[in-house]
Amino acid sequence: AVLQGMDGRKMSKSYNNTIPLFAPEKRLRKLIMKIKTNSQPPEEPKDPESCTLFQIFQAFAEPEEIQAMRQRYARGIAWGEMKQVLFEYLNDHLKDARERYAALLENPERIEAVLREGARKARHYSRPLLEDIRRRVGVAPLG
Repeated sequence: AVLQGMDGRKMSKSYNNTIPLFAPEKRLRKLIMKIKTNSQPPEEPKDPESCTLFQIFQAFAEPEEIQAMRQRYARGIAWGEMKQVLFEYLNDHLKDARERYAALLENPERIEAVLREGARKARHYSRPLLEDIRRRVGVAPLG
């Protein structure tokens, strides 16, 4: 699935219209509030299928939450209200992951140690397998 970015085009780093999931809370709010909407008045029913805000919400929400939001669009949710709802929803769902991400970034030595251990385990498994494959196809070992 392709999500629309902040400007209504497909979300892409090359378009510079993404919303980083682990952005600090203030930045996340600012980015969501910048998402382009049309000029429909608050009381007018809106089409969720053509709405970037709804598409982002839909990517995270449960089916019953999506249905409830469709009803709010049919009743005419205001864009500012929807942006606030989206921010609160994403912020709530991403809070734990954001905290974990920040903690990992504060300890790069730990990340490096985990990567080294993973590489060691992978070599332990892959080296004999590659040697067997080379032997079976008749390719001499490298180095």
